[in-house]
Amino acid sequence: MSDDKLEIQVGEKAVSAIRTPPEGDARFTFVYAPGAGSNINDPFGEYLSSRLPNAGGSMVRFQFPYMEAGKRGPDRAPLLEETWRAVIDKVRPSSGKLVVGGRSMGGRIASRVVAQGTRVDGLALLAYPLNPPRTPATPRNGHLPDISAPTLFCSGTRDNFVAPGSLAVVVDEMPNAVLHELDGADHGFAVLKSSGRAREDVWQEVADVMLHWVEAI
Repeated sequence: MSDDKLEIQVGEKAVSAIRTPPEGDARFTFVYAPGAGSNINDPFGEYLSSRLPNAGGSMVRFQFPYMEAGKRGPDRAPLLEETWRAVIDKVRPSSGKLVVGGRSMGGRIASRVVAQGTRVDGLALLAYPLNPPRTPATPRNGHLPDISAPTLFCSGTRDNFVAPGSLAVVVDEMPNAVLHELDGADHGFAVLKSSGRAREDVWQEVADVMLHWVEAI
């Protein structure tokens, strides 16, 4: 497997993307965006790029304009959404399933563009930030019931961006969503040493669950 480096225009800006294809034709394409504090070299995204192609998937990861410019604060929502739409338009496959998503903010913005009508075959929301600690009383779920595409949530049981039990309620209100809880994982997928597991074990669990789910949609 060899990476293809892409440059994708977003209005007058351009963002970087990396595509890691499988050997032979791809059975599915997964487009991934990292959380707000990370970039195209997000370690979890790199891990998925080593796993999914071995299972017949094409992995595409990208970064938003503020990370491209070396800034710390995220762009406003309209630009983040425009970026997601531009990336999807650029890499949409001619065959095979198209699944989009990402960690935390990356997945949240993907969910917004899918709710607004962007056509995909699946949506993977990893560590979805439903109840951000600074504003826990304002959950980010208003658009989620509008999503008809099959949706997978993977969320840690120690995630401080999700109030206990709240994500299960949201999933029940969506037409085609499932929730997989990551025992002992926090928002960054880290686990306590006393659990006997490491962060990489959680990454493997997420990838295994995703691959099983993609086969079923």
